Amino acid sequence: MTASTTLERSPTGVGASIINGYTARGSGQPLEIMAYEVGPLGDSEVEIKVTHCGICHSDLSMIDNEWHMTRYPIVPGHEIIGTVSAFGRGVRSLAIGQRVGLGWQSGSCGGCEWCASGKEHLCAQEEWTIVGRNGGWADFVRADARFMVPIPNGIASADAAPLMCAGTTVFSPLIHCGVVSTMRAAVVGVGGLGHLAVQFLAKLGCEVTAISSTHSKDEEARQLGASRFIATKNSDELQRAARSFDFILVTVPADLPWRDYLGALRPEGTLCLVGIPESDLKVPPFDIVLPERRVVGGRAGSPGDTARMLRVRTGLKFASSDPLAATFEGELFDVTRSTPAKGMPRYAR
Repeated sequence: MTASTTLERSPTGVGASIINGYTARGSGQPLEIMAYEVGPLGDSEVEIKVTHCGICHSDLSMIDNEWHMTRYPIVPGHEIIGTVSAFGRGVRSLAIGQRVGLGWQSGSCGGCEWCASGKEHLCAQEEWTIVGRNGGWADFVRADARFMVPIPNGIASADAAPLMCAGTTVFSPLIHCGVVSTMRAAVVGVGGLGHLAVQFLAKLGCEVTAISSTHSKDEEARQLGASRFIATKNSDELQRAARSFDFILVTVPADLPWRDYLGALRPEGTLCLVGIPESDLKVPPFDIVLPERRVVGGRAGSPGDTARMLRVRTGLKFASSDPLAATFEGELFDVTRSTPAKGMPRYAR
């Protein structure tokens, strides 16, 4: 950042009064630096000095208002890692200088049955980090302390950042759907979500099949832990895998031949969508009812889910982040849908 940030000292650390962020002022517009004022920290708020932040598919969707809920100007960024710089008077769980992460969620009501049971991501008053508020493509960011997740020492900040959204988005459904090591699982799409899902499933002991349109990522998927690979374009490989899988995780945001994917499930199998199709989902009811299959949704989990994911990740050796991500330090770049970020990684989320 080239502009300066104004800081104010308080009994709970040094809080910013002006924050600088990379901002889009309209759909398709390039980023520019914007300085914006922030008021005093709320009693339950934490402010972090941002050191790392990922570029997620959802950031691009929000920049271009694809979901029709963007409020301009917008500071994107919700795969955030930083250190606590200040906190409100009611915060007791974190310390100044502690390394934490913030993902898609930044608040909830705190009092409903879902919040009380550790499922804050299902709260009807859930707040999203880049919807109606400024995100982490900035020097500082603020959120409710409950959504600031401590980062274990065994994970580098550059590796931890994509886990705050992409990681928890694919890990949480594995837990919620009861995936265990004896299951045969498939991951549809070997991109920013899928390459993490393959690794989690493989490290958990599942037999993993990667599914993509072509065999271009076959070797890479096997290096990530897949034991089989299915290509669907101009091929009957998916049809020949009928009744093969206990669990299929769909990570691509596209319409698919759903009957073929349902047919690839074993009886009592689960088809879980974390990628959102372009059209309404239509499935033949008998393909679900007779084999007792399930079609469910999955998403970024609660702070507790994310913390569990980070603990699991700490104990596992994952592929190095070097081939999976491009890094940018203090430079402006265009990340609109029409002009992707320069050097965009192969596994862009």
